[in-house]
Amino acid sequence: MTAPHLSQQPPPKPPVRPRNWPPPSVPPSARRVVRAPRRFPARRCPFVVDALAAAAGLGLGISLALGISSQTASALQAPGGIATALGRVTGMLSGYAMVVVVLLSARIPPLERALGQDRLILWHRRLAPWGLHLLLAHAVLITVGYARAAKTGLLAEIGQLLWSYAGILSATVGSALLLAAGVTSYRRARHRMRYETWWAVHLYTYLGLGLSFTHQIDTGAPFVGHPLATAWWTSLWVSALIVVLLFRVGLPLYRSVRHDLRVAQIAPVGPRTWSIVLSGRRLEKLPTAGGQFMMWRFLRRELWWQAHPYSLSATPQAGHLRITVKELGDHSTALSCLTPGTRVAFEGPYGVFTADARRSRNVLLVGAGVGTTPIRALLDDLPRDTHVVVLLRGRRSEDIAHLDEFERLLAKRRGLLHTLTGPRDTLRLDAPSLHTLVPDIAGRDVFVCGPDEFTRRIVTAARDAGVPAAHIHHEDFAF
Repeated sequence: MTAPHLSQQPPPKPPVRPRNWPPPSVPPSARRVVRAPRRFPARRCPFVVDALAAAAGLGLGISLALGISSQTASALQAPGGIATALGRVTGMLSGYAMVVVVLLSARIPPLERALGQDRLILWHRRLAPWGLHLLLAHAVLITVGYARAAKTGLLAEIGQLLWSYAGILSATVGSALLLAAGVTSYRRARHRMRYETWWAVHLYTYLGLGLSFTHQIDTGAPFVGHPLATAWWTSLWVSALIVVLLFRVGLPLYRSVRHDLRVAQIAPVGPRTWSIVLSGRRLEKLPTAGGQFMMWRFLRRELWWQAHPYSLSATPQAGHLRITVKELGDHSTALSCLTPGTRVAFEGPYGVFTADARRSRNVLLVGAGVGTTPIRALLDDLPRDTHVVVLLRGRRSEDIAHLDEFERLLAKRRGLLHTLTGPRDTLRLDAPSLHTLVPDIAGRDVFVCGPDEFTRRIVTAARDAGVPAAHIHHEDFAF
């Protein structure tokens, strides 16, 4: 068994010029970091979360009240009355849950800055199944209630509903689209399909929601003959649509046009790993921070319709941005063949994996695989009085992207660099090994980025080593 290589010495004297950053096209006089103005302090907006949570609770109460108030005592006592009443209530709750699920993934800037995109998506995934379960309960209960009232069988009632009641067929199609999106979102299903397929299926959820909304407004008992209830429900759904269009379409389009990003240079930085340097206008106005990521859309014929998340691998510098991409699929492989001048649209920046999240002046940055790239950008943004230790993991030293830049920057900071190389099964990443590498780890903030298993092991080891949970920072970028 081959023992892993472990470097624990301070980094050597850096070369005069880093290999890939700044890009060669930038003159020496302009080779300085241009930091974007801090327009927000990450994780410093708890009032936003409290206000939106209160609004969500109020909306839930109104939705429940509308569902209950549409029932009468005589209707409840009629055959199938209780099932029908429960079906209407679950229909209202399902519709409201769908609105909240959409808003959680709408990338609303204040909410995203307070919580982080990964936590919002986690909540989105946890709430979405409840909306689907309520939707199924609504369909089953309404069918049972109507069948008992008409004294017919379930199959006969299903046919009657589909072909005789206005809007039921379109609502059934919408429900099928929503269920398809839900099924493809389960972990096992996601891991078996390409990102592009999953993304395309999810686009149909908007069509499914539109069909469900028209069904509720046209035939829902809480709305027929109740203009105020109809106005409130319509305003809720229209507001959600406006928010989605504003932050998922409008803001990205505005920023993409304003900053006019184009591919300036592509250079290899390791085996199957490429840096893509992007040039643009007024990048100092873009509120980026080291450690954040963006959704990138390269406007080439076979790529323009896909948006993929990639982290910045350096802070903006003299009109340039940089991302670093490892060939892990069709999209990332195609990026290595981009030509200079290719236009780039983007969404973001997103994420709270930033220097603002730290709570002390001592920091440990841990990266593995392509996860070293946001660590590299985060290193740019840490204040000069921060003592930094960096731990980088790769099978070989040449597999660690931008290793020379880490060496140069840490030499300037008088920080410490550890590189762990060798086969995965020969490396220990537990609390004792972290204590050996970083004896004062319990007094540091720990930032971790890498594959899911690696991140979990480091987070567990850091907690076992005495690092408070609030001082451990990581984000999940998986779709």
